[in-house]
Amino acid sequence: MAVFWWIYIAAGVSMMLNRKMEVRSMIDKNIGGFQFIAGQWPLDPGKPTVVFIHGAANSRMFWKAQVGGLSAGANTVAPDLPGHGMSGGEGRDSVAGYAAAVRDFISAIGADRPVVCGLSMGGAIALHLLIDLGRECRAGIIINSGARLKVLPVIFDMIRNDYRAFCGSLAKFAASPETDPKLLADAVAETEKCDPSVAYDDFSACNSFDMMNGLDAIAVPVLVIASADDILSPPKYAQYLKDRIPGSKIVTVQAAGHMSPVEKPGEINDAILDFLASIPV
Repeated sequence: MAVFWWIYIAAGVSMMLNRKMEVRSMIDKNIGGFQFIAGQWPLDPGKPTVVFIHGAANSRMFWKAQVGGLSAGANTVAPDLPGHGMSGGEGRDSVAGYAAAVRDFISAIGADRPVVCGLSMGGAIALHLLIDLGRECRAGIIINSGARLKVLPVIFDMIRNDYRAFCGSLAKFAASPETDPKLLADAVAETEKCDPSVAYDDFSACNSFDMMNGLDAIAVPVLVIASADDILSPPKYAQYLKDRIPGSKIVTVQAAGHMSPVEKPGEINDAILDFLASIPV
């Protein structure tokens, strides 16, 4: 009996390690003018599809650890929003405008009832989609975002007057003091590639976003993820969402800031996997 129990424990540990360590290669594609990365292609109709939506002035590559790390259990896709990365078109100056673009992307790739997952501005876009599409979405995951995203005037000033300085400051105000700046290098590099005018419009879209009312209309499962050291979208924003979205769940990641999917990819991926396992088929 003891031998059997030891084998059982060893198997469980092995499964946990595989869950955390397996990162599959990604596919980079363009469909309908949208550049995106995918964990596998074509989409497997037997798996849920998670659409990852990046934040302001970034790109699909922000989600590398999630697209590659979660692809064993889900279809994982992350597009460049219009005007970002390698997607065509122009950026938008409203969350509603970006939400319409993500709807077009979902249609272009043929994703049936996707789980929409967004960070910061991407989280605002996901909230917009959850209300507009209703049960056409399977579920939502909102990371480091809120029902209102007011932007500090200094951010607009830096983008307008010294975009390079703005990008250089990201490691200080968008990450935990405990995060190794080297982990942020790729994400910062993507922001540096963004046209400053697009970045300015992105933050304008955030600044005008307001969904303080109407969250109770969301009728699908929602996971809200906060990060303890996030000073841009502090944990109280996540708690507001949790308190007003019916049946939603909340997870707080410790020692992580606004870029927690990059800072703590294993913990973010585990939270997403647990949530996906809880969603009714």
